[in-house]
Amino acid sequence: MMAERILHRFLAWRLKHIPHRQFVIILSLVIGVMGGLAAILLKNTVHYTSVLLTNWLSIESASVLYFAYPMIGILLTVVFVSRFVRDKIGHGISRILYAISRRNSYLAPHNTYSSMVASTLTVGFGGSVGLEAPIVLTGSAIGSNLGRILRLNYKTVTLLVGCGASAAIAGIFKAPIAAVVFALEVLMLDLTMSSLIPLMISSVTGATVANFLLGRDVIFNYTLQEPFELNNIPFYILLGVVCGLVSYYYTWGTMKVESRFSRMDKPWKRLLTGGVILGLLIFLFPPLYGEGYETLKSILSGQAVETLHSSLFYSFRERYWLFLLFLSMIVVFKMVAMAVTTGSGGVGGIFAPTLFSGGILGFVFARAANGTGLIHVSESNFALVGMAGLMAGIMHAPLTAIFLIAELTGGYGLFIPLIITSTISYMTTMYFEPHSIYTRRLAERGELLTHYKDQAVLTLMKLDEVIEKDLKTVSPNASLGELVKVISKSRRNIFPVVDGEGILKGIVHMDQIRDIIFNPDLYETMFVRDLMILPPETISPGDSMEMVMNKFNETGAWNLPVVDREKYMGMISKSKMFSVYRKWLMEIS
Repeated sequence: MMAERILHRFLAWRLKHIPHRQFVIILSLVIGVMGGLAAILLKNTVHYTSVLLTNWLSIESASVLYFAYPMIGILLTVVFVSRFVRDKIGHGISRILYAISRRNSYLAPHNTYSSMVASTLTVGFGGSVGLEAPIVLTGSAIGSNLGRILRLNYKTVTLLVGCGASAAIAGIFKAPIAAVVFALEVLMLDLTMSSLIPLMISSVTGATVANFLLGRDVIFNYTLQEPFELNNIPFYILLGVVCGLVSYYYTWGTMKVESRFSRMDKPWKRLLTGGVILGLLIFLFPPLYGEGYETLKSILSGQAVETLHSSLFYSFRERYWLFLLFLSMIVVFKMVAMAVTTGSGGVGGIFAPTLFSGGILGFVFARAANGTGLIHVSESNFALVGMAGLMAGIMHAPLTAIFLIAELTGGYGLFIPLIITSTISYMTTMYFEPHSIYTRRLAERGELLTHYKDQAVLTLMKLDEVIEKDLKTVSPNASLGELVKVISKSRRNIFPVVDGEGILKGIVHMDQIRDIIFNPDLYETMFVRDLMILPPETISPGDSMEMVMNKFNETGAWNLPVVDREKYMGMISKSKMFSVYRKWLMEIS
């Protein structure tokens, strides 16, 4: 109670002394600091956990510990989530998108820490996923809960969710521009120009905190060594097509693997199956262990043979084409390892795996081209562009990919090939799959908020907001006289006909009976069952608002009943739909 009174006094004081726009800017600064600190904490914890577990292993032979570590990590994660959190915390970006579209941007308070703890256990012990999604979920949850505590409206809370996401991405990569673009492109926030200022403040603050406290030891960073050459453009175009096809493979394969795991009825079955598969893959291909940024650093620094350390295939280091085959298999199996990690109960995202696989793919592409002896291309440049290409395809975020790699390389020397490859990869993937790996399931359920205003408003609207349950109902056996009495007590001109079991039999329109209601001779001889008509369409409680609107458009009706297994639930009118539609349109505009 004391805390409530203090909060109430603060909010009253704030309304008098701090304008709303300035207050949001202050909050964006606070969220930026907290998001940056969260990124630092998680990155350092996982980095040193991984170093502690693996640095002492032999580089010349495989270790059975690579088989055991991932299962231990997933087991600890499952125990933490099931015993302490007791809520689903996987698929962080999808969870944020769902919260924005269906939960008024509300993220549970435990999301401010739970995904950090769970992903530390998963990735620190070798789970083949990334930390970016858990950190983004943490930052977004900080913004969401801060906004709700301060009683802010939906639009402002959504903006703060984006601020948290931007701060997290900027804190991880020290890439503030890419972080802002990520919030707009991946989270699909539809904001005005003035709303960009809080996003930029959070992003720059998160990057500054990371630079000040973290330096370059843990965060992935690279300085461009070789310039872009115009005669390589055809190869960048071809790389874009390859990235697009691999992106589709990742999206399709991840959905298939996770669906297979979701059909397992027992958690221990998922854990055991996933742990064995993941452990075996990492035992055979050690670069699949964890996020994979160390592997990327080796490739970009010209030490690609380090990917064979602690591997059964260590002898491949001097076999040119067998080495490329080894790396190609890593790209293929990274999708399986990633999906198995999350499907079996691990917590993490696809951001790091996307960069990891894209970097290897670009490197293999360039080295294979060089191996023909017909041309020489920069392997490090193609690795960087491959990272952007795969990110653009898998995440459907070409702008984020372009600016992220540009900022990671300290400039825009690769801007042209980044644009070419990312755009072609995105277009190739879109040909096969119109939704990203984040949004596909949400889109299938009609729960995805997009940049299209009409679609966005319909997604935000809920059936409970438009259903009307105060209409007078009549029995099919009621006489015309009894119907007239009901009409005299009603303000509506439509009457659902419902039997004793609550089943909808039809509807009676005032226009139908206007000519006979003033004829008392018919009051006892005519019955409702003779007057009612079937509605042109019915609405199910499970229908999306887009489906509801389509039914109104197709039938031309102004009122349609809501029916659940033939039982009457209420009525929806087009006028009510338009009223709620306008309310939401004003809310998000």
